[in-house]
Amino acid sequence: MSFGLQKLGVETGMERKRIDDYEPGPVPSPKALDRFGFIKQEFNASPDGLSKSRTVHDHEREERRVRKWRKMIGIGGSDWKHYVRRKPIVVKRRIRKGIPDCLRGLVWQLISGSRDLLLMNPGVYEQLVIYETSASELDIIRDISRTFPSHVFFQQRHGPGQRSLYNVLKAYSVYDRDVGYVQGMGFLAGLLLLYMSEEDAFWLMVALLKGAVHAPMEGLYLVGLPLVQQYLFQFDNLVKDQLPKLGEHFAQEVITPSMYASQWFITGVKIVFQVGLALLKYCQEDLIKLPFEKLIHALRNFPEDAMNPDTLLPMAYSIKVSKRLAELELEYEKQNGKQAQSGESSGKQK
Repeated sequence: MSFGLQKLGVETGMERKRIDDYEPGPVPSPKALDRFGFIKQEFNASPDGLSKSRTVHDHEREERRVRKWRKMIGIGGSDWKHYVRRKPIVVKRRIRKGIPDCLRGLVWQLISGSRDLLLMNPGVYEQLVIYETSASELDIIRDISRTFPSHVFFQQRHGPGQRSLYNVLKAYSVYDRDVGYVQGMGFLAGLLLLYMSEEDAFWLMVALLKGAVHAPMEGLYLVGLPLVQQYLFQFDNLVKDQLPKLGEHFAQEVITPSMYASQWFITGVKIVFQVGLALLKYCQEDLIKLPFEKLIHALRNFPEDAMNPDTLLPMAYSIKVSKRLAELELEYEKQNGKQAQSGESSGKQK
């Protein structure tokens, strides 16, 4: 509670001692950062000439895209809904090419429906942060420093980034007590805070997990992680369908998606399946030569050239999965429905 009080400028005599216990720590020593604020890894550094050439090209391309997007969404998003109704194919194509970094926060709110939730619920976030208590507060505090530790915004102990992250997670754990707080939520909330204010990040979490516009994602965080289990089942079958040689090698080495892909599905959208398959396809010839231990390491540490979005995303978009995902979802539900019924009947027999 003290994080929320200090962030919002509320301090009482009773709270003073608790707040002082969480004074910000020293600011970490400055290090080289990438354009997103993460500490650069020295072994990933590119030669000077290539780096400069790529930066100039990216900057020019980004400026052109920003102008197109600003015209499309209007001031503060005022033209967004009208444009989406008139030109949905254009919107989809531009999203696939990439939302400009400076507009991502706003566009994510417009796409998810969280902007509408914010406008319909004035003062709710402040109420949750200041006046409500959560059974998960100590768990949240314990996990804060583990969230994006290499990002400059979250590095300072009890600094602005960690305080904002605490506020959002605490507020959500109170807002949705059925789900409460789960450790993986910190990375979702942390990502949103890099692009928007606390209150905007909170309502975007609500929109994503409860399903304001798209299918709800709260199954990613419910007990037993039911949605994650479904996604892993679907991905396992997609690998066997799309990359049979690699699927057979995984079976021989007893490799399952839960060993390397669980974190991929925190966002829970179709593109994750496509990108995951594209990564495996790109690295397939190397992966099928590796034994178990080296294979696990490779699947958790893909090479930098495989992660190049200009190569990876076109490959991902070319992989069609919608129909098969729907079939596998029904198959998964059928299998798990039978298992649940079996468990109930055995319980009654006892």
